[in-house]
Amino acid sequence: MRPVLVAAGVVALVLALLIGLLWAFQRSLIYLPDAGPVPRASDVLPGARDVVLVTDDGLELGAWYLPGPTAGSAAVLVANGNGGHRGMRAPLARALRDAGLAVLLFDYRGYAGNPGSPTEEGLARDVRAARRFLVEDAGVPTDRLLYFGESLGAAVVTELATEHPPAGLVLRSPFVDLASVASVHYPFLPARALLRDCYRVASALSGIEVPTTVVYGSGDTIVPPRQSRAVAAAAAQLHDVIEVPGADHNEPVLLDGKAVVDAVLDLAR
Repeated sequence: MRPVLVAAGVVALVLALLIGLLWAFQRSLIYLPDAGPVPRASDVLPGARDVVLVTDDGLELGAWYLPGPTAGSAAVLVANGNGGHRGMRAPLARALRDAGLAVLLFDYRGYAGNPGSPTEEGLARDVRAARRFLVEDAGVPTDRLLYFGESLGAAVVTELATEHPPAGLVLRSPFVDLASVASVHYPFLPARALLRDCYRVASALSGIEVPTTVVYGSGDTIVPPRQSRAVAAAAAQLHDVIEVPGADHNEPVLLDGKAVVDAVLDLAR
């Protein structure tokens, strides 16, 4: 029995160390910032300009604003996923602008050379600074403002919508909550007990009375398609559910493909 007890003790010790490491470094697994460099807005998006967003805790964040073709154009606030920077969303912004919409791309704290470190609370402050710019500085009417969130960004704009409902909400590859995704990728860990950032999308969405469209890929290996469908089922005012056959999480068709662009335009109309 003694060797068995020793082996069990070693396993318990290793598991405890692993859990301790994940507790300490979990945010480095959640947030994958790209430091850049990020080019000037006009070098990537003709007609766009560099702007600075100021958060309520005093951080200055880089952003690009691409005005609409006419005064009073509907605008789209784009919230990125957990990787890359705003330059990677330029094709989406270009497609939306070509269709007649204004677009704001921005980077979270800790991304693309921005100060600070990303957390759920911090990203909530960041997206509020983005909305504030559009409403107060760019003069976008609140009834002409749409939110688009990609993966983690879907959680960010959903939380924003609980306090500041938009005219429409497009969630691309949303998850039920962060623990549900973590449990898929780390099934041997008590993810729900360990996570400091929760991002409870489905429960928050159930109380948001705005037209909501969910877009996801049936071949998503990062956010299981069943989770995106569960988010859609939880929506208080579901407008549409769009499945892109065979598409994985980061394929171009889900970044700026026709299904994604059309989903935004449909709500803008």
